[in-house]
Amino acid sequence: DPTGFPLWSSPVEPGSVHDLTTAENHVLGALYWAASQLDLPTLADGGFQGAGIGIHTPIKHHKSFTGHPLEADNRTYNALLRGLRAQGERGFALLTERWRTLKRITASPRKITAIVRAALTLTHHEHNRIH
Repeated sequence: DPTGFPLWSSPVEPGSVHDLTTAENHVLGALYWAASQLDLPTLADGGFQGAGIGIHTPIKHHKSFTGHPLEADNRTYNALLRGLRAQGERGFALLTERWRTLKRITASPRKITAIVRAALTLTHHEHNRIH
C-alpha cells in the first residue's frame, strides 16, 4: 500500500525464474490495467526494464556512454524513484524481519508460498489490518 505495508505476494516459482517472468505470469495484466484505467503507475527496480507501459524503472547508462555520468534530470528521476520505492521495500523488510524464517528458507516452492502467505496474514492480524 502507499505506506509500504505488504498487501500481496506472488506464488514462488520453481527454480531460477526472473522477476519479470514471474510478474508476467501473475500480475502484469493488472498493473497495465491500473496504469491505463486508473492512471496508477508501478514503480519497479531495474529487473523490470522493458516491462511495458506504466511500469517505471531506473534509467540505465547506455553502453556507448560508459564512463559518463547520467544527465542531471535522469539522476534526479532515479533518485525520486528510489525514494518512492523505499516504501515498497519496507513491506518486504517488515515480513523478513518479523518472520526470520523467510530470510533463508529452503523448501519446495509450494510450501514457501504457503509460509509467505501465512506470514502475510499474521502480519495483517498483528497490525489490525484484518477486519
